[in-house]
Amino acid sequence: MTRPAVMLDGETIDPAWLDRHAGQPLRVEIGARALERVARARGWVESLIQRGGAVYGLNTGFGQLRRVRIEAENIEQLQENLIVSHAVGVGPPAPSEIVRLMLLFKLHMLLAGHSGVRVETVRLMAGMLSNDLLPEVPTRGSLGASGDLAPLAHLVLPMIGRGTLRTPGGVLPAAGALAACGLAPLRLAAKEGLALINGTQFMSAYAAEILVRASRLADLADVIGCMSLEGLRGSIRPMDPRLHALRPHPGAARVAANVRRCLADSEVLESHRDCDRVQDPYSVRCLPQVHGAFRDTLEHFTGVVVREINSVTDNPVLFENDAISGGNFHGAPIGMVLDFLAIALTDLASISERRIYLLLSGEDGLPNLLMADTGLNSGFMLPQYTAAALVSECKILASPASVDSIPTSLGQEDHVSMGATAAVKCRQVLEHVETVLAIEMMCAAQAIDFRAPLRPGVGPRAAHEIVRARITHADRDRAFGEDIAAALEIVRGGELIEAARRILGDG
Repeated sequence: MTRPAVMLDGETIDPAWLDRHAGQPLRVEIGARALERVARARGWVESLIQRGGAVYGLNTGFGQLRRVRIEAENIEQLQENLIVSHAVGVGPPAPSEIVRLMLLFKLHMLLAGHSGVRVETVRLMAGMLSNDLLPEVPTRGSLGASGDLAPLAHLVLPMIGRGTLRTPGGVLPAAGALAACGLAPLRLAAKEGLALINGTQFMSAYAAEILVRASRLADLADVIGCMSLEGLRGSIRPMDPRLHALRPHPGAARVAANVRRCLADSEVLESHRDCDRVQDPYSVRCLPQVHGAFRDTLEHFTGVVVREINSVTDNPVLFENDAISGGNFHGAPIGMVLDFLAIALTDLASISERRIYLLLSGEDGLPNLLMADTGLNSGFMLPQYTAAALVSECKILASPASVDSIPTSLGQEDHVSMGATAAVKCRQVLEHVETVLAIEMMCAAQAIDFRAPLRPGVGPRAAHEIVRARITHADRDRAFGEDIAAALEIVRGGELIEAARRILGDG
């Protein structure tokens, strides 16, 4: 089936756009006004060259070689040399969904019309996206300083007929893959190589994908936490809006409201409304404060990421009759919030693991280890081990990368952001958190079974039904690793997040 075309005009890409399109192949078209901006900026490049002065990256070397003038007949070779020499990334390749966003964001930046590439260059990039021809981009090698030089060089290699492309039919040599789709490699002109590899599109692509998944996870965590609250027969009183009005953090107030929505019509809550329970453990009672702090961190993260992907992070940046060599490529803004979000994600996993532990501890009449016949059976003991191991690894990965720096280019690039490192490890933290929440969901569903015939509230009830359609109640030991994999598919799939957002509304 033909994918609907996405119009790129150089205007704002927002979170809703990302939520609709992230992770999916794209068929792109470029708006006429965007092409006019590209052509205008290309005219600025030609004018600067004709004036004959030294302009960084147009007719000079790069970095520490900035004072070396390049003769006119060698300018095109300079651009190709730049790409080839900077393609030094190592490590496993970035996932397709990340590379797709890299290519998209680089094209989006060029369409702003301050980079000086040619129209045929942006058309080639659009053609690669539309045919889902994705370069192989190693994940290690960027310092996040002059942007993501090494990853972006690998992104550009196929555009000059080098390297390989990941196609729907497999990984193929770039020239052949392009030709099969009616595309041809370019010989880069003045400024183009520099425009293509300067920028933050590697770390921004990671950040954008993390933004989408973490935003979904915020709602899922609230629903899954409510499943545990019901399984533990916890109290709804800590969700009282009067309490949160006295400490008005918006995230906490929203989570408390989400819990109240989720627990509407709960027979489990009604069953112990008049009991002498005084307090729940922190992992249940402080759910709004911890989940809310995550939401507030995510809101700040979202603002920075959206600004970044809609910014010009090239160098030098072109204006009419001028080229300014600045630092828009420096990854500090995006690297810091990636580190911040990794910390908040880790705490989300930490409180989830504590609720798993509570569910296994025989709280309020639940069987130890969530199974009636233990001894012969280990019950859900080992899934909690896995959650604990992942949380511990998250704590290590949450150590910030952005506090580090190491000089390069013989001191010309003397302060770097390490934003790419922050990006790669933040995504790993996110994946661990998804798994921990999947394990909590699996355990909470087991606990809710033991509260029958009482029905949980509308949120846990819907989630429980989705879980039980894939994972049956366990009355004896089985391959719980398979259950964890199924639970993770639910967390990452669409049905549960659709149900959660339908119940939670706009928060």
